[in-house]
Amino acid sequence: MLERDAGVLRLAQHGIRVRAQFYRLSPGYRSGRRDVSAEHEEMVVTRPGLETPAEAGPAEFSQECVRIVVRPVGAPLPIGLYSLAAASLVLAGLQLGWIAPTEGKNVALALLGFAFLGQALASILSFLSRDGTVATAMAILALTWSVTGLILFRSPPGRTSHALGLFLIFTATAMLLTSATASISKLVAAGVFLLAAIRFLVIAVYELTGSQGWERTGGVIGLVLFLLAIYAAFASELEDALGRTVLPLGRRGKGKTAMDGSMPEQFKDLSTQPGVRTKL
Repeated sequence: MLERDAGVLRLAQHGIRVRAQFYRLSPGYRSGRRDVSAEHEEMVVTRPGLETPAEAGPAEFSQECVRIVVRPVGAPLPIGLYSLAAASLVLAGLQLGWIAPTEGKNVALALLGFAFLGQALASILSFLSRDGTVATAMAILALTWSVTGLILFRSPPGRTSHALGLFLIFTATAMLLTSATASISKLVAAGVFLLAAIRFLVIAVYELTGSQGWERTGGVIGLVLFLLAIYAAFASELEDALGRTVLPLGRRGKGKTAMDGSMPEQFKDLSTQPGVRTKL
């Protein structure tokens, strides 16, 4: 059921103690039995350089305890990436002429009814899982599909929008920066976000110029994005189901530690994470 990780970590320079509650799933959990066990470990995380009045009096505060409950959740990345793949395929079909322009409202409903909702859900669960980079990417994509779907629904068939073009330049910029951040820990996810940024930039140029060549180029990039997002979603889903990496996801740094590291290694920076520290 549970194996205790050796060692304790220091939370404050002068020994303020934190009792963190960790949950580990027993082998039977994934087969339907809810036999999840919990254990309390005293974690002390070193934070050098902090010399606040509270930390200056270790004798007074050494008995203080903060309880941090870490709850296991299902991996939200697969549903977010599947939603991205669905939106990319449907929109590419419209841009490449596979779908008649008169069906633009149906494409808009697909973006709003599936892509927006799926990625919004993935964003919320990613924030709860303390992965701010993936959560930010999913939120940006969800809101972008919402704006795109609403404008597409209200516009006449085949009409471009300068407002949407400018908005997509923002989306491309935000996704490019998020891709750079994601590359620190997950290379495949970073590649998906980078390709999405390129695709949004190409579509922005189409919306601003009305050039059919840019529209077709955006559709082709959308198909490539569909394939890459499908791969990343399946690899993440398989990893979550088996508890180990099967298909390469390019994990490194904290991304690799999250799968292969011990509990003390994974939670050594817990005291500085949003929701634990006193300010964002």
